[in-house]
Order: sequence, then C-alpha cells, then structure tokens
Amino acid sequence: MSLILVILGEGSGLPSLNNLRSSARSELPGSGLDFDWGVLWPFVVLVLFIISIIAVIGIAFHILIGTPLTVGSLRYFKQSAEGEVRMGNIGYAFNKDRYWAIVLTMLWRGFLNFLWFLLLIIPGIVKSYAYSQVPYILADNPNIGYNRAVELSKQMTHGHKFRMFVLDLSFLGWILLGLLALGIGVLFVQPYINATKAELYLELRHNALVYNLTTEHELRLAQIPYF
Repeated sequence: MSLILVILGEGSGLPSLNNLRSSARSELPGSGLDFDWGVLWPFVVLVLFIISIIAVIGIAFHILIGTPLTVGSLRYFKQSAEGEVRMGNIGYAFNKDRYWAIVLTMLWRGFLNFLWFLLLIIPGIVKSYAYSQVPYILADNPNIGYNRAVELSKQMTHGHKFRMFVLDLSFLGWILLGLLALGIGVLFVQPYINATKAELYLELRHNALVYNLTTEHELRLAQIPYF
C-alpha cells in the first residue's frame, strides 16, 4: 500500500525526490507515529527498477523468441491443413535467412496495433483483424517485406472482418466448456481454433490469388518449400 501511495503521490501527482527528502519525516494520520519516508524511498526505487528490468526482459523475449515461435506454430497448422504434418515447422522462423525479416515484420504489426488501440478500442479491434493474416503470410514468404505483409493482410481481410469476428464468437461456447473442466478442456479446444484459423487463411489466400491481390510467386507457392 505504501508503494502504491508513493507512485500515486498520495493522490496529488508523483512526488519529486527533493520533496521526499524535505519531508523525510511525516506523521501518519491517526497513528501518532512518525514514519521515515527517506527509508522507504530507496526501497521504492529498487522495486521500480526491478519491475522495469523484468518488463524489458519480457518484451525482449516476446519480440525475439515469442514472435518467431508464433509464426512457426501457425505455419505448422497451415501446412497441416495442406496435408503436411511436420513438427519441424515450429522452428521455421529460426533460420538466419528469415529470422530478422519475421521479427521486424511482427514488430511492425504489433506497433501498428498498439497505435490503433491508443486511439480507441473499437478501431484497435478492427485493425487487429485487418493485420491478423500477417504471421500466416510470413509463414509462406518471410521475406515479403513488412509493409507488403501488412498491406496484403489488409487486402485479404477487406469485407471479411465482421465474419471473422463472428467466427471468433463461435468459439466462446467451446472455451467456456473447457473452463468448466477445470481449465484443462481449453487445451483440447485451442488446437481446434488454430486449425480453423489456418483453414480461414487458406480460403482468404485463395480469394487473394483469384482476384489478383497477390501471386503464387510472391507467396512462394510455386517453389519447392524450404525449411
């Protein structure tokens, strides 16, 4: 509670270090006891520093490890939908020829989503659907370019965002049933959701090819897959 009060400045803004020092001894209301804030301040700084380090490490882990694993996992489901069940696809992104291209593109997508969510919640949700196909596109061609991946995802989902939202709503019943089973049931529901999303991408990709939004060459569909 003391940490919360210090961070909030007791409801009047964050206190400066000078203010804390000048009032190092303040009386706690109704307690009749003196409290030495100067003793608490180094502890608060240490706690905030540790929290900051943990946050930075967590963000770095998500960007450098989490996003490549995301693309690799979605590639696994996409390839499975096309008849190739291969666990090695999970590590697809961890290759020097595609790793940084995938990381930078996923970072760019996350940054765009963040900016839209700063604007308003609804636009943020809409844009999250618009950019949702980026990792699948990277699973086909990791070197397509971050701008092109985002633009192609927007084109592929144009006119389908509400249907995609309804599709997500259809999973709620299964998720609730999974939660009722002590949460363990969700482990069985999630593969079904991922497989469905992979089928969705294949359908959107087919439409994009039909309407000349992209080409097989751009998505490297005409080439022999490399792993």
